[in-house]
Amino acid sequence: MRNRLTILLLAGIAMLAASFDLRAQMAKPAEAAAAKSAPAPVHDLSGVWNMHSSPAQRKYINSTYTQEGPEMTPWAKAKYDDAKPSNGPRSNALTVTDDPVLRKCFPPGTPRIYLQPFPLQIVQTPKEIMMIYEYDHTVRQIFMDGRAHPDDVIPTYMGHSTGKWDGDVLVVDTVGFNEKTWLDRDGHQHSDQLHVVERFHRVDRDNMQIDITMEDAKALAKPWITQLYFTLRPDWDIMELVCTDNAAFENFEK
Repeated sequence: MRNRLTILLLAGIAMLAASFDLRAQMAKPAEAAAAKSAPAPVHDLSGVWNMHSSPAQRKYINSTYTQEGPEMTPWAKAKYDDAKPSNGPRSNALTVTDDPVLRKCFPPGTPRIYLQPFPLQIVQTPKEIMMIYEYDHTVRQIFMDGRAHPDDVIPTYMGHSTGKWDGDVLVVDTVGFNEKTWLDRDGHQHSDQLHVVERFHRVDRDNMQIDITMEDAKALAKPWITQLYFTLRPDWDIMELVCTDNAAFENFEK
């Protein structure tokens, strides 16, 4: 139904400055002209969601979260200065970048995966909420059964996530990261002390807001806070995208 894979690969894998509104431009005219969205279902975030950015965010959202970067520790600043991203104001050629997503097809991590210009699907069960990201078919579990983070949590790319409802807001707490990912596509890095808190608020039926706070005593001098916006796409399905199928992405620059 949607011949969009090549377009999105050029945007996501080649890291061109594509807008998160690309797929929104493909929406049906009737949808674009729809009246104000109906009230949101209670404690239900299920569906396929695609990020959309505010006019101010469009200046930087293809590579990072805020107009001004985070306040970094000397340890993180040195790593940032050495990084060779392929997005943002310090952009390098794809043959030069050391971005771990591009060079090694590593999972983007949390919360960087939101900056990959692909949709995500949320599936809810009594035990957990599953986030299925179209990018590289990454799956994330958010445990909703009251469990705590394990004391001996195994470091992973996406971290260990637990969630609970605070009124109509889903609060997700994530720890247990390895140090193989970047916080964004501009080269800001983190340590295994990274702690991410996300607050998912479905403001109405068709719109969701995520408030994100990143804390890392080793990398961030103070918390890095951002806000992202998503639109429900009820007529979309998650497609298959495999990073390793596009390992020779340097060809996109030829």
